[in-house]
Amino acid sequence: MTPTIYHNPDCGTSRNVLAVIEAAGYRPQVVEYLKTGWTRELLQGLLGAAGLTPRQALRQSKSPAREMGLLEDGVSDAAIFAAMLTTPILVNRPFVVTDKGVKLCRPSEVVLDLLDTWPQGPFFKEDGGLMIDADGQRVS
Repeated sequence: MTPTIYHNPDCGTSRNVLAVIEAAGYRPQVVEYLKTGWTRELLQGLLGAAGLTPRQALRQSKSPAREMGLLEDGVSDAAIFAAMLTTPILVNRPFVVTDKGVKLCRPSEVVLDLLDTWPQGPFFKEDGGLMIDADGQRVS
């Protein structure tokens, strides 16, 4: 299995998820979506596979969503989706794709649901929070 991560290197959660994948021994395909942008087909596929609407995947903080009026009641999913295509930072991150499915990995522990093997514990996030204990168990 080769995981794919749609990654923003400026995001702590995205860095944590990438670190977990690599520490588990995988060599993921890393897509820096802020550089590559989204195609309609790719973004529709990710959202559909993850079971999310554009509104559910909308990055609300540290993005121009508020200034663009996308947080207002009544803004359609179609309008949000169109904005995501032209302004990639509006899409929350990171999305991870494996043979087990597709998830928006927020919080970063969600990525564990997509991996066959995990890093040996203990495993700490970059903020010092424990993700996997010394017994190899997920920490909630």
